[in-house]
Parts: sequence; structure tokens; C-alpha cells
Amino acid sequence: MIDNKTFIIGGIVIALLIGVVAVFMASSDPDGLESTALVVQGQKELTGATPENAEIQEDPNGKFSYESPMPDYSLGERFGPLGGMVAIAAGTILALLIVVGAIYSIKIAGKATK
Repeated sequence: MIDNKTFIIGGIVIALLIGVVAVFMASSDPDGLESTALVVQGQKELTGATPENAEIQEDPNGKFSYESPMPDYSLGERFGPLGGMVAIAAGTILALLIVVGAIYSIKIAGKATK
């Protein structure tokens, strides 16, 4: 049987590999939330390709808005695919740390109530 430490390290390595490879396999045509916003705004047909000049229209008045530190999973045009790989790796590790921190906090809180 595999021990927990080896299992977790293997999972982290696999998650990072998938994230790094995904940079090169990603579509340049937006999908998911971006695509839905373009369809709702009438700038894209549901089954068609995204027009070159399509941009999501945002109305920040009275709504929550933010600027992403790594928009579109990249570090900018000048870093190219390497910037995408670094952004994905950083995001994966950050998400892992948040989950581990939350689990540890719950574990500590459970011990304090006993």
C-alpha cells in the first residue's frame, strides 16, 4: 500500500503536469464563462466561432469587480507560453495551500472543542 505522503506528492506532481500541458492545448476561442457572456451580449452565436472584435462588456457601477493578477492564466504577452506555465503552476500551488490551510484550521478547531 502507498503511504499518504507519497500519494499526496504524486497528486501534486500530476496536477502540475496537467496544468502545464493544458497551456499548450488551450483553445484561443473562448469557452465557458467568457463564451456565455459573449452569447448573452449577442456578440457570438451559440455554435459559431467568436468574432475577432468581440469583447465582454462590463458594467462595474454597483457591481463587484476586480483585476486579476494573472489574467487568462498568463503573465502577459512578453512571457508567452512560459508565463502561462508559471501562472498555472502558481495557481495550482496556491489552491493546494488554501485547501490544506482550511483542512488544518478545521482539524485545530475540532481538537479545541473536545
